[in-house]
Amino acid sequence: MASSSRPVSPHLSIYRWTLTMWTSISQRATGVALYAGTALLALWLVAAAIGGDFFAGVDWLVGSWFGLLVLFGFTWALLHHMFGGIRHFIWDRIIGMDPASREMIVRVQLAASIGFTLLLWAFFVWFK
Repeated sequence: MASSSRPVSPHLSIYRWTLTMWTSISQRATGVALYAGTALLALWLVAAAIGGDFFAGVDWLVGSWFGLLVLFGFTWALLHHMFGGIRHFIWDRIIGMDPASREMIVRVQLAASIGFTLLLWAFFVWFK
């Protein structure tokens, strides 16, 4: 017979969502998104190798507003995932493990991924 003083297993309902929890989930989601974006990039490269109407169709799709939106998201996912890897590299060195430092590192990761995405697109796309 179990004693009533035994600890209860934690559940999501008792946790307060933090930024580190969100970035942990988004790290996995961006990893999945990178597979799809890489497949799109591979399709574009294959179409470039084949040429002709096939390349024109794929190039039109990638150059459309939807394709550019997907590429913008792919750029953010790539940079977010990269900065998440740097964050984990820092944490693997047992640096910044207190709650305030963890929160600060995550905020830097988010700001860097958004900032560098906008900077890259401004430089390479909008200011040709």
